Amino acid sequence: MGVNARELVLDILLALEREEDYSHRLIKAVLDKYDYLEGREKAFIKRVTEGTLERGLELDYYLNHYSSLPVNKMRPLIRCLMRMSVYQLVYMDAVPDSAVCDEACKLAARRGFQSLKGFVNGVLRRISREKGPKCTGIRNLPLPDEITSPVLHDSVKYSMPEWLVELWQREYGREITRTILRGLMAIHPVSLRFSLGIPEAERERLCASMGEKGMTLRQSPYLPYVYLVEHAEGAEMLAGFGQGLCTVQDISSVLAVESAGIGESDFVVDVCAAPGGKSILASEKASRGKVLARDLSEEKLGRIAENAKRMKAENIQLQLFDGTCTDESLLGKADVVLLDVPCSGLGVMGKKRDIKYRIKPENLESLQELQRQIVKASAGYVKPGGTLLYSTCTIHSRENQAMVRFLVRDLGFEPVSLEGVLPKEVLAVKRQMAAQLEISGTAPAIPLTEAEEAACIQLLPGFFEADGFFLARFRRINP
Repeated sequence: MGVNARELVLDILLALEREEDYSHRLIKAVLDKYDYLEGREKAFIKRVTEGTLERGLELDYYLNHYSSLPVNKMRPLIRCLMRMSVYQLVYMDAVPDSAVCDEACKLAARRGFQSLKGFVNGVLRRISREKGPKCTGIRNLPLPDEITSPVLHDSVKYSMPEWLVELWQREYGREITRTILRGLMAIHPVSLRFSLGIPEAERERLCASMGEKGMTLRQSPYLPYVYLVEHAEGAEMLAGFGQGLCTVQDISSVLAVESAGIGESDFVVDVCAAPGGKSILASEKASRGKVLARDLSEEKLGRIAENAKRMKAENIQLQLFDGTCTDESLLGKADVVLLDVPCSGLGVMGKKRDIKYRIKPENLESLQELQRQIVKASAGYVKPGGTLLYSTCTIHSRENQAMVRFLVRDLGFEPVSLEGVLPKEVLAVKRQMAAQLEISGTAPAIPLTEAEEAACIQLLPGFFEADGFFLARFRRINP
């Protein structure tokens, strides 16, 4: 008996309900285990799993509207089965509605829920009828009223928890928040960074080779050695990846290293280094210097070591170290300290879709305390006149702009303008966003001085072709 792709999707969704792991790891594990499946079956598994997660709140809203049994009262298997089926009905035009309904009923019966076939079929058939024909592209399914319930409307439409919609609307206003939400929903191509030592002609040859395999590549508008790749089925398919000529690294992470202004003989300390992208790029920039890459677990160090070996980054030293502790032997020694601290990850929800369901408002406060511990413990590694580069992959002022104020006003660091170190295209978007905020009348959640504002940037999905990311640059003032 062959493998049923829909059953594999169902098992992944059930594992996610139990929070056994994150979606990107579970999907990869299944695709690796069933590597013999045809490409279209693998693509189906990935699309349905990711889409069901991404649209989860919207799908639940439809189910609660058409089902006599609320989603939270359904058995876990039936709940996951209904969600993935509604996603196919609404968003997968190539899949006939009849096939979706029939396969859902068969799966329910095969997994011990023969008595619920009628329920499954009835709800799915009703949604199929009322949403309208797929060929029209028009969906007639209900949404909350946009006028009377604007937060709930945007929460359902963009499948984002209400508390996050409210948080961003307070910080950015409704229109910018909607742009962020649309940006998180958009297709996210693979960000491919080529080694700095690769000549332009060699980059073009490798890109052409990937194009011949059906991938679509375009150069990032911000840096010439970063490309955005669509239709890449795994890193091993990327030309030059195995030989260390390129690596998968989001442009936002690359911009953070660019902002640090690393010199070729610098000593760089990367405090929370896994999976190693920043450390490796720093090692290429500090070609005659050294990079000390640290993290909290052997597993994380193993990931850095694997990537560093492939990229032939021989001037990286790995150490197991807790970033909340201070290493007295490093005080005042580093030319550059990279502080990419653990964060809520709100900027990468477009790629890690289950973050939005796991993160809770109460988690943010404990994260902020952890971030301060790491910053206080590590800031002293910067030598007088040296650089500290703070970064997160989140969109939350208390994890970002509040830390700028802490570093300047409590730890005595000097903010350093990003003009001249960030590409002009990036800074132009920053100015556009600032103008839009001013027009909307939205006051900054954490007010900064002009110098502090010039030293940092919040990359927002929908505005930048990058993950949601924050970075800020500082100089340690001579004692």
